Amino acid sequence: MKNNSLMDWMENKLMPVLAKIAQNVYLQSIRDAFAIFALPVIVTGALFLIVANPPVSIEWGFIQAWARAIEPIQGQILIPFQLTFGLMSLMVAFGTAYSLASRWDLDDTIAGIISMLSFLIVSFPATDITQVPFGDVLDYLGGQGLFVAIIVGIVTAWIMRLFTQKGLVLEMPAGVPPYVTRTFRSLVPFFVTTILFWAIEWIVWSNFNVTLPQLVLDLFKPLVAVSDSYPAALAQIVLMMLLWSVGIHGMNVVSSVAYPFWMTQLAANAKAAVAGEALPGIVTEPFFHMFVHIGGSGITWPLVIMFLMSKSQQLKNIGKTSLIPAVFNINEPVIFGAPLVLNPIMFIPFILAPAVTTTITYIAFATNFVPRTIIQPPFTVPVFLGGIISTGSWRGALLQLINLIVAAIIYYPFFKTYEKQLVKNEMEALKDNK
Repeated sequence: MKNNSLMDWMENKLMPVLAKIAQNVYLQSIRDAFAIFALPVIVTGALFLIVANPPVSIEWGFIQAWARAIEPIQGQILIPFQLTFGLMSLMVAFGTAYSLASRWDLDDTIAGIISMLSFLIVSFPATDITQVPFGDVLDYLGGQGLFVAIIVGIVTAWIMRLFTQKGLVLEMPAGVPPYVTRTFRSLVPFFVTTILFWAIEWIVWSNFNVTLPQLVLDLFKPLVAVSDSYPAALAQIVLMMLLWSVGIHGMNVVSSVAYPFWMTQLAANAKAAVAGEALPGIVTEPFFHMFVHIGGSGITWPLVIMFLMSKSQQLKNIGKTSLIPAVFNINEPVIFGAPLVLNPIMFIPFILAPAVTTTITYIAFATNFVPRTIIQPPFTVPVFLGGIISTGSWRGALLQLINLIVAAIIYYPFFKTYEKQLVKNEMEALKDNK
């Protein structure tokens, strides 16, 4: 009864509020900037990082030979990594403005270009940039500049919308080729946006002798530190699963806000790995996708196996349908087919299993029992392989196995209760049909 009351409250009171948050155009645009524009760059760079940093902790002959072979050319192999991870924020600046402008029916490509150039302006010192080594700026074009990249992207799209709505653009007469009209329409917002960020960078540099990304990163350092804590990780996973429990894509909502923090930590880990230093970050994107969302949000891989062996025909059919998607960490067939959404019986383990495995994962990384993540594989990388790739160690796969066993133990009694209810319903339906 209490469960039903809680589910009713979530559906009628909480869900409408969270649905509005999930539909926020700014959050959606930030999420798209990472998923569409930054992720391919990150994954490509990660491949070169893997090649340049073989898992030497695994004492296999071919891995040791691999390490010796790449040692003389490691610097050359790392160039694509440094110029992909190192330009991550540039992609986010482009993608945020592009996605937001697209939602506002503006010229999305021009918005992305203006944003990207504006971000470059604020990332360089307000001095003779021909004397500035590119390597000194690279960190702030990468993970350390993410917060400013997002701000620049939003402001750029907002300026374009304002000028377009107010008619403060250069219009060409009828008959002028579209590409010429497009160019002239963008000139005024292009000029204003460039002047704005150039002035901001000059003011910041003149007063603080740092660039805007450096200044903002210093201001955000306490938040970055807090975001890497166990309470933050636990709060994020609980919120994700609460959202999923009422049918809202929890990962999309939470990642819209948390992604810059996750990627800042991941970029710091990758940089430390290249330098041979201790990895500082724990709560990264792979922390959740590779170790907590195994088989999909809610760590539902064990449920798929239980469903396949279930006495309930409904659950057995769902298990068959869900098996292949689960291999690639896609579990909508389980979430909406079982269903786990608005299910008073499965509500508790659906939140408890990810919360417990988040705790186990955090402890494993904090104690260095498992090396911390340095690579962000695509979320579709199968279990065990994803654990090895993201950490560079077989212990990543072991941690995944431990999490799966713990999740199975948590789910099992609730699964049996739910199965008993469904079998009873199926038997009664069968009698009624006779």
